[in-house]
Amino acid sequence: MKGALILKNTQGGYRVSVEVIAIGGYEEVGKNMSAVKIGDDVVIFDMGINLDRLHIHEDTDIARMHSLDLIERGVIPDDTLMKEVDGKVRAIVFTHGHLDHIGAVAKLAHRYEAPIIATPYTLALIERTIKSERKFKVNNSLQILNGGEKCQISPDITLEFIKTTHSIPQTVTAALHTSEGIIIYANDFKFDNHQKISPPPDYGRLRELGRKGVLALIVETTRADEKEEVKTNSEKIARIMLSDIMNAPLEEKAGMIITTFSSHIERVQAICDVAKHSDRNILLLGRSMERYCSLAESMGLLKLPKSTSIYGSPKAVNRALAKADENRDDYLMVTTGHQGEPDALLPRIANARTQFEIQRGDNVIFSAPVIPNPMNVANRNLLEKRIKSSGARIFTNAHVSGHAGREDHRDFIKMLNPEHIIPTHGNLHMLASYTELAEEEGYKLGNDIHILRNGQAQVFNGGI
Repeated sequence: MKGALILKNTQGGYRVSVEVIAIGGYEEVGKNMSAVKIGDDVVIFDMGINLDRLHIHEDTDIARMHSLDLIERGVIPDDTLMKEVDGKVRAIVFTHGHLDHIGAVAKLAHRYEAPIIATPYTLALIERTIKSERKFKVNNSLQILNGGEKCQISPDITLEFIKTTHSIPQTVTAALHTSEGIIIYANDFKFDNHQKISPPPDYGRLRELGRKGVLALIVETTRADEKEEVKTNSEKIARIMLSDIMNAPLEEKAGMIITTFSSHIERVQAICDVAKHSDRNILLLGRSMERYCSLAESMGLLKLPKSTSIYGSPKAVNRALAKADENRDDYLMVTTGHQGEPDALLPRIANARTQFEIQRGDNVIFSAPVIPNPMNVANRNLLEKRIKSSGARIFTNAHVSGHAGREDHRDFIKMLNPEHIIPTHGNLHMLASYTELAEEEGYKLGNDIHILRNGQAQVFNGGI
């Protein structure tokens, strides 16, 4: 590893060392992968991809690509540094099913003789990813752990999943209970008390862990550089916005398209709940829509109206689009492509590369923000211009974030009262912004808040 920051034991006596190893996600948004080493035991968290590096999107299939090529391109974490770690990997843990957290599992997990542990929906998504893999054979055992449950990973480590909320069902915050204290992995989360599919976060348990003693908090920084001192709005607000925006267009004799994250099952449910009171048939279109939504429906998480159909293969999508083009006011299409990625479905529709043609008077609703990087901003601007040039009406504000705002992070720190904080899931500016927030709460950079880069480690030689 590039370097390790050492904290001396101030309490005396022999203590087991605790090491946090930054593998991916400490220089970028995405490509998340961390390892926690307690004595000779290692627990890995996440094996994600960086969508930006290949200009890929939710429907992209990397199953035939080799891991070394993906590492070289910066798409997946460079876990070759784990060869230098003197310890046994006891578990690979995933807290939710987004691609920037699970997308590299089929490329990397086979290198470790350890079970893969996740909640049922996350594990089902991982299992599908493994089955579609064409380069590597992944034989790791798959182990379900529900929110609110614990499992013994080694004699000295117990893993606990704490219920929380995000923009995908069954997201959890992970806690490792060790003789040296509790290590919390919170990557990603928001505090939402009004979701339909997911229960509110378990605030009581978080406070209880804070009283017991949290040695280190590894925490996302996705919105840390947004200077507005806000709490993230509830998904309930998005439901109200969607209802207000959708009601009139649903009654018009015109085409209607909504684009959102295919993994945002809560949002898809809200769209369907509004649309089911209209005369329109609902079409969920795209490979990732089929992957996330069909699985969520089969597990009873997503309740789709009888008028809903899901199409994933290109041929099936084209047939559905042709049917919708002939009877424009009979259908509501829910698609991928909200970032303007050239090969995603909505941009292909806008560029007249499908069987459906956007016409004057059609309504296009964006229920997703622009992910802030130059390529996405440019692609999204181009997409919106092309849709407008067709004479369609665009709505762009039907969204709330799935990530904690600055005031949520402040509440989180106060609940857990961690001895040390390690920010992750962001570029250097985002990590620094989180550091500023933590310093406002009494922490100090280099003392008890630690900025790591990919390939570095933080070693704690002593408990709390």
